[in-house]
Amino acid sequence: MQIKIEDKSSVKKVLSFEIPKEAVTKELDKAYNELKKKADVKGFRKGKIPRKVLENRFSKDVHAEVAPRLIQEAFLDAIKEHNLDIVGGPQLDPPELDPEKAYAFDITVEIKPKLEDIDFEGLSLKKTKYEVSDAEIEGQIFMIQKTMAKKETVKEARPVKVNDFVLIDYEGFLNGVSFDKTPKIENYLMGIERSVMPKEFSDKLIGSIPVQDLEIEVSYPEDYYIDDLKGKTIVYMVKLKEIQEEILPEINDDLVKGLGKFETLDEVRASIRQNLEKGYAQRVKHELSEQIFQNLLEKCNFEVPEAMIEGELNGIIMEAEQAYAANNTSLEEVGLSGDIIRTQYRDVAEKQARRHIILGKIISQTKLELTDEELEKSFQEMAIGMNAPVEAVKNYFNRDQTQLSYYKHTQLEKKAVDIIIDKGSLTDVEPDAAADVKTETEDASEK
Repeated sequence: MQIKIEDKSSVKKVLSFEIPKEAVTKELDKAYNELKKKADVKGFRKGKIPRKVLENRFSKDVHAEVAPRLIQEAFLDAIKEHNLDIVGGPQLDPPELDPEKAYAFDITVEIKPKLEDIDFEGLSLKKTKYEVSDAEIEGQIFMIQKTMAKKETVKEARPVKVNDFVLIDYEGFLNGVSFDKTPKIENYLMGIERSVMPKEFSDKLIGSIPVQDLEIEVSYPEDYYIDDLKGKTIVYMVKLKEIQEEILPEINDDLVKGLGKFETLDEVRASIRQNLEKGYAQRVKHELSEQIFQNLLEKCNFEVPEAMIEGELNGIIMEAEQAYAANNTSLEEVGLSGDIIRTQYRDVAEKQARRHIILGKIISQTKLELTDEELEKSFQEMAIGMNAPVEAVKNYFNRDQTQLSYYKHTQLEKKAVDIIIDKGSLTDVEPDAAADVKTETEDASEK
């Protein structure tokens, strides 16, 4: 078999094959011999059908069976012989098989770029010194307090104030006629300046004393987010029925007992601090990773296979579809599509592909491996994050070896990043200085 390789680019190749006529004849003989054993042709006993009859009746089917087998075997031999690290699927338009000729065909493939060893040691990195403040903790305690607040009706006769809640009936009219897009609503509990209703609506209610009938005119702008209300002036007839106040519970141990797993406020504060510290650690890791790849991308200049970019784009689209589906909507309903995302996120996808290529090279040149202990630890961390038993996580990967291989490689990439950080030259910076560094990195990545 003859194989010629033509370089279309550093990552794209055309493999030209020519399988000798003798090899084609041998495969056809095998196929017809198998067919002869099981073919059913009227007038002939099974196993006794002449070859010529089989060819007349079944040549198209036999050729359709033999040609892909010849192509696959030749292709696999070429990959092994020339050590081709192929990404994506091969592209070919197979010609028809001619029993009287050698079988010639071309296959276009993309391969991973071959990089020289990467010098990743001693990178200058800035590490932000984030510290959890008491104000952050108390802010989250306040959010817990707000979620447990109760609303009570105001008994005294007083006007509506900012931050009050009001119980109202309302109906909208357009040009003096009841408007079907603003139908009558009864017993609507509305937070002043915290409602989906326009701000003018809240402003007119402030200072009013229940029980009272009000007429509130709202002029909607031309760019209002609801099409049916754009540019319209709606007059709302409103009955202010009562005022309710939000009563916050005291901040003490009783506040947190309803959360289920805490007995004291100090336990909650310790848990909040732990979560905030974990979040800051992840943020630091992300910032260091961004600096690492900005540095390495400047060092490593290579062409990225289109198949890898497409793979990243497919992943971005799938994540977007899943995110919108979780909110009971779709890409189309928010004015997006796969094609729009491909256009908008192509640069992002290419950078992600470059990162995978660089990390893959560092993994191979440092001979990184994932130990059983490291894999077990990662399974446990995933189980905690998913609030699921660790055995459920393991069973999922045991059922899908492809996903397991991908997951292991992802863990190896994380390990590679950790090694680069460990061997880097780190300088601690305050959060304000880190913001400047982040801006510089983002500006450089856009150029």
